[in-house]
Amino acid sequence: MALGTFSGGASAQHLTPRPDKTLFGSNYLSITGNDFNFTKQFLPEVYEKEVERYGNRTIGGFLRMVGAEMPMASDQVVWAEQGRIHIAFDDCSIAASGDAALNKITFASADNASYINIGDTLVVSKGGKTTKVYVTAKPSSTTITAVPYKSADLADAAAGGWANNAATTGIAVFVYGSEYGKGSINVGNTVNAKSEYFNNSPIIIRDKYSVNGSDTAQIGWVEVATEVGTSGYLWYLKSEHEARLRFEDQLEMVMIESEKAAHSFTADPGAGSNSFTVKGTEGLFAAINARGLVYSDADFGGSHATDGLADFDNILQELDKQGAIEENMLFLNRGVSLAIDNMLATQNSYGAGGTSYGVFDNSEDMALNLGFSGF
Repeated sequence: MALGTFSGGASAQHLTPRPDKTLFGSNYLSITGNDFNFTKQFLPEVYEKEVERYGNRTIGGFLRMVGAEMPMASDQVVWAEQGRIHIAFDDCSIAASGDAALNKITFASADNASYINIGDTLVVSKGGKTTKVYVTAKPSSTTITAVPYKSADLADAAAGGWANNAATTGIAVFVYGSEYGKGSINVGNTVNAKSEYFNNSPIIIRDKYSVNGSDTAQIGWVEVATEVGTSGYLWYLKSEHEARLRFEDQLEMVMIESEKAAHSFTADPGAGSNSFTVKGTEGLFAAINARGLVYSDADFGGSHATDGLADFDNILQELDKQGAIEENMLFLNRGVSLAIDNMLATQNSYGAGGTSYGVFDNSEDMALNLGFSGF
């Protein structure tokens, strides 16, 4: 009987089956083009260990590193943050209608102006211009009359020469004290502690891992490794373990990336049985954008290395205003981190012909390793 060629398989004319598992050229089945065909007599070589292609794939631990974790068991958390102990504003102005000659300073709101009282002494400044003034009157709920100590009005050169015919905005005002006559009565200003109150709500997140009962009987053993250094050979538990890691990562990511809903809308994940109003929660980045410091021009180098130092100067000036500067740190992506490395490297006066080690305890290894996170 003549033998033909099977479509999609190996040509059968040259095959000679052997009674035992002995390697011969005449009983070899090529797997090229038809991998794992049921006619295969030999299994392919299997590397019995999963390759850790991406290294540690989890992102957990960020909140723990910054000490921003706090357990809670309620549907809402409410807290207060203390305000400044001294009175200062940086959004005052002098109008263009001759207010400098009238010593009139305008505050952004009546609430801000209420902290200033007749008899207070203030530092009025913008840029490099600074003037000491005395508050003599409050002509309206948002304005004060502040007479300079060195001249009759703010427009005088001796008092700083504040513009009289053009509006000046962004003026900083700081209360540094007061002055009253001997035997004064019914004077002074009561200032209540100013606290800011905030609230946030947790959200419920869910995930699951399901497996068919018949799949649990599969014995396709592959050695797997986990992010915690352990290993094993249970194939179907690998997916369960990754589902758990993914869920733990999402527990942290929602606390970092989430935002509160700015409008009201509903959703029904259960198709008719779980309708609810989506409200969101304020994550770490949303809180920073709302009431933190956001610096958006940090190339740390640009066309010249000194630009990077100027960027740091601007950041440090803002951090100094917040106090406790030693508690601040930079969390950077790889691009910005490398830009800082390059900027620091160019500050070396011997960068063109060598390397100086003085600031690294004369350690050559430390001087050349610019991948540090603190400097």
